[in-house]
Amino acid sequence: MQSSRLTVVVCACALSALVAGIADAQTTTPDRSGEELYRFACAACHGADGTGAPQSQVGFDDPLPDFTDCSFNTPEAAADWFAVAHDGGPVRAFSRRMPAFGGALTVAELERTVERVRGFCEDAAWPRGDLNFPRALVTEKAFPENEALVTTAIQTASSREVTNALIYERRIGARSQWEVQVPLTMQAAEGSQWRRGLGDVAVALKHVLFHSINSGSIVSVAGEVVLPTGKESEGLGSGVMKFEPFIAAGQMLGSSSFVQTQVGAEIPRLRDRAETEAFWRGAAGTTFVQGEFGRSWTPIIELTALRELERGRPVEWDVVPQLQVSLSRRQHILVSGGVRIPLSERGERHTQVLTYVLWDWFDGGLRDGWR
Repeated sequence: MQSSRLTVVVCACALSALVAGIADAQTTTPDRSGEELYRFACAACHGADGTGAPQSQVGFDDPLPDFTDCSFNTPEAAADWFAVAHDGGPVRAFSRRMPAFGGALTVAELERTVERVRGFCEDAAWPRGDLNFPRALVTEKAFPENEALVTTAIQTASSREVTNALIYERRIGARSQWEVQVPLTMQAAEGSQWRRGLGDVAVALKHVLFHSINSGSIVSVAGEVVLPTGKESEGLGSGVMKFEPFIAAGQMLGSSSFVQTQVGAEIPRLRDRAETEAFWRGAAGTTFVQGEFGRSWTPIIELTALRELERGRPVEWDVVPQLQVSLSRRQHILVSGGVRIPLSERGERHTQVLTYVLWDWFDGGLRDGWR
């Protein structure tokens, strides 16, 4: 969550009066709707229409979010909204003006209130953040994101190789995203010096075809162009432009587990220079939370398959066990590490160590959200 986003989700002014009103109402209307709960606990500062009350009314100058702005309302999962409503702003390193309502409202009431707040976004084109599953090391996810990553792939064998890639992703409107990936590669055969240089740069577009919070499903289509920017003579690039269309899908399993799949092909522009490849990738994982609203730990297992579309070529199978961990209290800085282990053609292929550091920059700066 961005510092200007859920900064003040519920008003601190007149909190005692609101709590008293809530307690009194509980004796007569135990099954209050989300709309009623919102009027009791939130409208004093956020306004009946969700756009925020004027500063003259709330008595402070902290920016109040506009719940009707879908670009603000939808990216976060309901669990993050619930955490802030339950424990207050500091639980996610936001303003202390955001009070905790866990002692005034039941879990069910808080959930109904959060659902009412999220209902202020009336444009159904925007996927809910609950469908933004943890990022796997290899499998692309379907949710459109605003992220920056540094990824690393290390291979230690007779031919050593280290590839660092800078990836920048930016959302376009409700359903789309563009991405650029810039790899920097170092290679060295046994007994030789390291060669360093730019690899093949890739640019991509992704668009969500279908999403449903009720079924917990999301499906996207994407296309990537890999440019021959790396020196082929030094083994830093393929020397040919490639096109990579693919479909990515995600499915929620319960409240904390998920599966993600990706199917596509890598098609060279010059067929006499490289072979067309088809690939399938799948990831399954579950998230554990430290304490009630603390650090998240997500073990993931991936299975990948790649085959050149030439008669007689074998399928290259890999398994990738990994672990993603959130670092910041806002959970917008995450790290992941794992090992890509060949399951077939092991004489020609070697184990790789894969890592990334992820920054969800839409949720705040690198120095934000830590305390």
